[in-house]
Order: sequence, then C-alpha cells, then structure tokens
Amino acid sequence: MQNSFVIADPNKCIGCRTCMAACAIEHSGEDFFHTDIENINFNPRLNVVKMAEVSAPVQCRQCDDSPCATVCPVKAIENENGCVYINKNLCIGCKSCMVVCPYGAIELIDQYNDNQKIFQQNLKTVKNSGNVVDLKWKTVADKCDLCVDREEGPVCIEVCPTKALKLVTYEDEKKCV
Repeated sequence: MQNSFVIADPNKCIGCRTCMAACAIEHSGEDFFHTDIENINFNPRLNVVKMAEVSAPVQCRQCDDSPCATVCPVKAIENENGCVYINKNLCIGCKSCMVVCPYGAIELIDQYNDNQKIFQQNLKTVKNSGNVVDLKWKTVADKCDLCVDREEGPVCIEVCPTKALKLVTYEDEKKCV
C-alpha cells in the first residue's frame, strides 16, 4: 500500500494557522467546539512556515522508506497501512528520528498523565542529602499521523478556510509536476 500524506498549495495558504489549532485540539482528546483552550497542551503535528511571499504547513510526508523508523533504536516507529506511526509508549525521546527526518516534521513533546508532566524513568540521581531526584521530564517524538483515529480523515484538511490542503500519494504529486 502506497503511503498518503497531506500537502499544501502555497498559493492558496494564507498562513492563518487554523490547521495548527485544529490539529492540536484534535489530538488533545478534547471536543473541538466546546473546549477550554487554556487547558490544552498545544502540540500541533504540523507547523505553518511563513515566507515573504508564501506560507504553508510543514508536516510528515509518511515516507515509504521511513528513515525515522529505520533509525529508531527501540522500534517505536512503524510504517503500516500507508502511514508512519510513533508508539509513544515505546519511544525513549532519543531524537534520532528528528535528526534523520528530511522534512523536519518530527518534534519532541512532553508527556502528561492527568495534566501532570511525567518524569523519564530510570534517570534518577541521589543528592548529598540522600534524596532521590528525577532528572528530566519524559519527552517523546510526535508527528502527523493523518488523524488515523478520525473517520473523516485529517482535520487540517477539513478546517482549512482556503482549501489549500489535500491528501495525496507520491504518484499524485508527480502528476502535478
């Protein structure tokens, strides 16, 4: 199965970042239209880049050869059913996938449990007083998953006011060039 991905027409994108807001809300688990925006961990899985003349979101291209999956030391990234997924339960936040991503589409985000940051396991130190202290917050890789749990497909496509976003395959993209 050939992977699909979301692409933007930079001539239509107005840089409004509606796609970013919708993505963050969709993946927060909150109701899109009835949410308290202050309580959302704002982690969109795409980022709008504005240039002098054009703007467009940067997001995962769901690479068929998935360099991020190849380099992951714990096999937390898998390419299946036409999409590249990150298993956040396995991810150790090593940043290897970020380094090899040709699109700069992977970010590290803090992990939360009941709105509380989680500390990274097995990274503890003992202070002079004998107290054990956690060293760092748990972070995991995050990227576009094409809203896999959403029946209607990627929310960014649905909310774009100028219809600049569309779901394509690499073959579709080649036909446009």
